[in-house]
Amino acid sequence: MHWTATDRVEVSRRAFLTGLGGLTALTATGLSKGAMAEGLLNPAFLGTPLFASARREANGNYALAIIDDAGQDVARVPLPSRGHGMAVSPDKRRLMAFARRPGTFALLIDPFEQTKPKILTSIAGRHFYGHGCFSADGRLVYAVENDYEAVRGVIGVYDVSGREIRRLGEFETGGIGPHDLLLTDHGRTLVVANGGIQTHPEKPRQKLNIDTMAPSVAFINIETGDILVRHALTKDLHQLSLRHMAKDGQGQVWIGGQYEGDDGRTPPLVARMTLDDAPRLTEIPGTIGADLDGYIGSVVANASGDTIATSAPRGGKILFWSAATGDLIGTQDVIDGCGLAPIDDRAFLISDGTGGLSYLEDPTSRPDVLARPAGVAWDNHMFAL
Repeated sequence: MHWTATDRVEVSRRAFLTGLGGLTALTATGLSKGAMAEGLLNPAFLGTPLFASARREANGNYALAIIDDAGQDVARVPLPSRGHGMAVSPDKRRLMAFARRPGTFALLIDPFEQTKPKILTSIAGRHFYGHGCFSADGRLVYAVENDYEAVRGVIGVYDVSGREIRRLGEFETGGIGPHDLLLTDHGRTLVVANGGIQTHPEKPRQKLNIDTMAPSVAFINIETGDILVRHALTKDLHQLSLRHMAKDGQGQVWIGGQYEGDDGRTPPLVARMTLDDAPRLTEIPGTIGADLDGYIGSVVANASGDTIATSAPRGGKILFWSAATGDLIGTQDVIDGCGLAPIDDRAFLISDGTGGLSYLEDPTSRPDVLARPAGVAWDNHMFAL
């Protein structure tokens, strides 16, 4: 194993749990007192569609919310600052929620048990990029991190199977600015999107290397940390930061880009690839592409894996793609819509920055707003549990 060994990570309850509290079940769920005594969410909820997302509350604080397919809150846990993405365990019982870049905290949450969240803080010289994923057996979490002094991306490897979280080591991503990651090849290969943008926490949201960006997608052997292949775009697209990903039913990896170049250009923003196949860029008609402001937010497959949904919050659109052909098969308008999660073989749940939660039956139907909690702003991503 070629991981770099690191020291055990402290789980700082004093730093974050003071005033943070545990997971709060909401009375609106209709849970009985008996059910709540057994767990904050009754295990019977495992058979119903549930979703999780970070959000800003009406009072300005941040939280992770768990909602049902009617758009109603089921439970929530306060966050010390703004959240972003999360990892969901294979059995759907645990979550690890990550801080937005350049945050240094992550929370391991089991909403079906009456236990406080476990708090993970990044080691010195690192911060999280907002995303991670569980191993196929649920024992490990892989987290994308910035080694900002050495200007390199790393994957932190954490054992979350015990009473405490232990950092086992790390391996390199083959690029800088790693943002999203996922497992493929039955859990044997890790796919990492290196966004290519250099940042430093002393300049939290500044992009320090726009002229020399080199985004890539690395396929990594999960046992050894060896990079099996690293796909890059052509030189004329080196300013297209590769960010969020999803896997379709055929095993293709889909990725959305965020363009950092000339404002007058409308480059392709979505690509698909495999370990053996280089990126194939999709075509967005000019009348649509010009309105997207060069920005794709979330990338999600429906439950059957035959349709990919990509959100473009700056353009107020959701774009849908055929996994089989790569063709654009439809668009829908959702103002500031970004978070996407599959409900079933066709439907999606969509969250937006104005607090709306919308149900979309299929790419040809119009979104129906289910709920819009006053003062709430959903963050960029939503996850099906």
